[in-house]
Amino acid sequence: MKKGDILEMKIEGVVYPGKAYGLVGSGENVKKCWLKSGLAGQRVQVRITKKRSKKIEGQVLAVLEGAPGEIAPECPVFGRCGGCSYQNLPYEDQLAMKAGWVKELLDEAGVTGYEWRPILPSPEVFGYRNKMEFSFGDDTPGGPLRLGLHQKGRFYNIVGTEDCRLVHRDFGLLVEAITAYFAERGTPYFHKRSHEGYLRHVVIRRASATGEILVNLVTTSQGELDREAFVAHLSALPLEGTLAGILHSVYDGVADVVQADRITVLYGEGFIHDRVLGLEFAISPFSFFQTNTRGAEVLYRTVRQGVQEVWQQRHPAPEGQRWSCEAAARDQAEAGFAAQPVIFDLYCGTGTIAQVMAPMAKKVVGVELVEEAVEAAKSNAAANGLDNCTFIAGDVMEKVAELTDRPEVIILDPPREGIHPKAIWGILDFHPEIFAYVSCKASSLARDLPFFVQAGYKVESVRCVDMFPHTQHVETVVLMSRVEGK
Repeated sequence: MKKGDILEMKIEGVVYPGKAYGLVGSGENVKKCWLKSGLAGQRVQVRITKKRSKKIEGQVLAVLEGAPGEIAPECPVFGRCGGCSYQNLPYEDQLAMKAGWVKELLDEAGVTGYEWRPILPSPEVFGYRNKMEFSFGDDTPGGPLRLGLHQKGRFYNIVGTEDCRLVHRDFGLLVEAITAYFAERGTPYFHKRSHEGYLRHVVIRRASATGEILVNLVTTSQGELDREAFVAHLSALPLEGTLAGILHSVYDGVADVVQADRITVLYGEGFIHDRVLGLEFAISPFSFFQTNTRGAEVLYRTVRQGVQEVWQQRHPAPEGQRWSCEAAARDQAEAGFAAQPVIFDLYCGTGTIAQVMAPMAKKVVGVELVEEAVEAAKSNAAANGLDNCTFIAGDVMEKVAELTDRPEVIILDPPREGIHPKAIWGILDFHPEIFAYVSCKASSLARDLPFFVQAGYKVESVRCVDMFPHTQHVETVVLMSRVEGK
């Protein structure tokens, strides 16, 4: 067997984060061949793309036989589009697979003695995304202009996703209209090789609660936009939601990322409003806001109830009374409840979790690297009437050394790569009673948790929350408490 060979094999299993494998070779030479995607039980045709002494990788060319229980995907471009991986797997099986991945990683990391709680599903399995970043390009060299998502396994090809099942139908109407507008005018897209062209991306946000829509067109400076004609074209669409703002961002960097050197508001406002657990949030073009609004409510409620549960165990309320996160902090104090905690929300983004936790806290301090997110957090907290929230812009690794408050609870919601090793020790130096770790990458979580156990913390409970149906991603909420005497 050598690179380039084409062979058939059965997929034996799938491990985090969605890597499938089958067995190739015979006798003592049997080895695992790793694939980027697939379902256990499928029989597939594979091209060998890498062969090393310790690792063999392949690319699926065709599915010859479906897996047991496999279903027909709803999306017409499933398999070509890189946005979904598991639309052909019943949702209950997706949940079981994701929870199994997290449990296996924690077992391998030696994390034990905790309560494993059932995974919580997304309230919406389709149409759940409130944001999507679309790219301009084509699916064949010199082909017609397309606005969509990247083809799976291809850097340059774009798949038309007007019928994407992960978003509201308004997204499809906007994508079709924007594609037609620029195709009629022969406007060139930005070529990643030559670095020439005008059109780069379109980012669409649609608020789940209000239906407000924000469209952000991203181009280079190598062209001109007829502002009035573009706005009129989009404004005439029969959208179910309300077009609250149209923006034009200009970015001349070579990286294939959504950024802006400057932003112009073409129509309406530069933000939209959404609601999470009764709180109002203004969302700007580059604000971090969970892409599954209803799923975010499940996630944040899980964090809040988990912290409340552990706090109650350590600080029992007077007889006949109980804690209530729904009540305002001052009402709890007047009722004579046990002391309210000072809470740190590290890697707080726009302060969503901080504000959800504020009613049960004496004070909440949020730290976030992105200054725009911090300003949004301050504005949103003020709009929600929360006067016990403070937000600080800066790197967590540096800012923890400057914080003077002594928290009883620390909530951690780091980026995908987890907590920087140098930041962990500064965070642990606060010795809070409770840690709540919210992780979007299970392998980073499994790497970080042993540090907390070593520092004298007990993992109380672990619960997965599915925020991204049909993908390999899953959120995990871990509650930890300080072991007395350590």
